[in-house]
Amino acid sequence: MKIMTFNILFGGEDRFDAILAIAAAARPDLLVLQECVGWGDGARLRAVAEAIGAPSGERHAVLGRANPRPNGRRNHVCVVSRAPLVEARVHAPEALAHCLVEVELSLAGEPLVVLGTHLNAGSEDRRLTEARWLLALVPPERFAAGLWALAGDLNALSRRDPYPADLDARLAAAGIEKYGSPPRFDTMDAIEAFGWTDALRVRPGAARWATALRGRPGAQVETRTDYVMLSPRLSGRLAQAHVIDVGAASDHHAVVAEIA
Repeated sequence: MKIMTFNILFGGEDRFDAILAIAAAARPDLLVLQECVGWGDGARLRAVAEAIGAPSGERHAVLGRANPRPNGRRNHVCVVSRAPLVEARVHAPEALAHCLVEVELSLAGEPLVVLGTHLNAGSEDRRLTEARWLLALVPPERFAAGLWALAGDLNALSRRDPYPADLDARLAAAGIEKYGSPPRFDTMDAIEAFGWTDALRVRPGAARWATALRGRPGAQVETRTDYVMLSPRLSGRLAQAHVIDVGAASDHHAVVAEIA
């Protein structure tokens, strides 16, 4: 079972062929996309489903209609599954900047719940509020006993990633304020404290870890805000995880986790 998350940047209309090629090459079993701006008619979602070999229809593809941003744009979150979805829900309370798509499917005869989302880009306080709302959605007993995955652009830094000791100075030089000064890790700390395990970091020695190069020319910083997080039982079945370099197809690289 291959789970992939990919922020395609503002709908990806001018890069859609490249996005389809990346999805087709990776061929995930379940794909979570963020910033699906303008996808309301379903045409691009159907094209993505075809690219990864998923049947069309609501049992395989979900458009999560996001809350509007101040400029009116909606950064929809989409989930596409090659296996039929047993259940699908879209959550878009005021607490979320965008939305959360919750789907359930079968993994070797056992329920697998996947939460696909996109957290606030501008404020660690807002992200932490969103993370706490998300965690309250997950029943601790079911989480501990079952198979769960959380995939998306969480817009938050993890202290487990190999950031340099002078990260604060580098972010300041690059003009990046979204993580706070000194940089804050509260959101990912809260998610990990609940019991989620970062698929990319559970296996040491990953050749690539950053998913975005942020800042201005001459002062750019490698960061990662894209994650596939796993519940304890699911992390025990992790075979591998890696970052896919998407080139100019987006400003985020994709993350893939493979479950045995």
